[in-house]
Amino acid sequence: MSKVVGLLVGRENTFPGPFIDLVGRKGAAQGVTAEMALLGGARELEEPRYAVIVDRISHEVPYYRAHLKSAALMGTVVVNDPFWWEADEKFFECTLARKLGVAVPKTVILPNKAYIPDINDQSLRNLAYPIDWDGIVAYTGLPAILKPNTGGGWKDVYRVDSLEELLWAYDQTGSAHFGQRPKTMILQEFIAWEDYVRCIAIGRKHVLPIRYDPTAPFHERYVVDRPVEGRLRERAIRDAITLTDALGYDMDTVEFAVRDDVLYAIDFLNPAPDFDSFSIKDENFDWVLDKMSDLVIAYATGAAVPPWREDHRWWRHIR
Repeated sequence: MSKVVGLLVGRENTFPGPFIDLVGRKGAAQGVTAEMALLGGARELEEPRYAVIVDRISHEVPYYRAHLKSAALMGTVVVNDPFWWEADEKFFECTLARKLGVAVPKTVILPNKAYIPDINDQSLRNLAYPIDWDGIVAYTGLPAILKPNTGGGWKDVYRVDSLEELLWAYDQTGSAHFGQRPKTMILQEFIAWEDYVRCIAIGRKHVLPIRYDPTAPFHERYVVDRPVEGRLRERAIRDAITLTDALGYDMDTVEFAVRDDVLYAIDFLNPAPDFDSFSIKDENFDWVLDKMSDLVIAYATGAAVPPWREDHRWWRHIR
């Protein structure tokens, strides 16, 4: 296979050019090049052009996800694993974090407010009803955060301060703006944080903790003039590696809300994390370019093997 790294992106502008250039410069001696990936109309056993594809947009373009799964079967290393990414959900991750000893807010998965037209009462006869709202709120406490079980970008996220607000917000999840498939939601304990850290994680071992303010305007959320230091930095790195290693994500961001000296993992389903220099700022951007370029060159040359390759049962039958 060639040693071409393909980059699959959406509307981001600041990451693609510098990343492609840096991979080309670093990988020149080993014959590694990089380019914007071009995918279209693939056949089942098509010889892949790319040794590695960095996927930052297939969650929004279903065709890409289908193509990437086939490419992985044909030997391309896809960052991140398209099979697992499609299956991963926030409620599962909260359960996993607790099993791993990482603190997370108290979380409840909620039945959908609405369903596609073909679902009727017979379809839902295994579903407990009515919902025990009083019991749920007694567990999570109020205020609480209602948010989708999948997806990101702070979309369709509600802070609710009373049962009445919760019921109103829950009703919105069955409305037309969600499209034909209303989203499954989770209700999560609100952590009144005293500090907040967002970790950029690359290759399941490189972690850059950055102070973060989720309440600030988007371009001001990364707080670069107050570095994360000491014990807080050590614990953030440790927990971020624990989570990303268990999930197998080679690029991710892990957010921690800090309360009473406890780091609560708030959001770690970010397999296409923000790599925009405008938001993460120049020094952090340079760190991302360095670690990501090293990662894909190692995969392209065979110096490293992706964590998921031995996990998929089908791989044992074709290698």
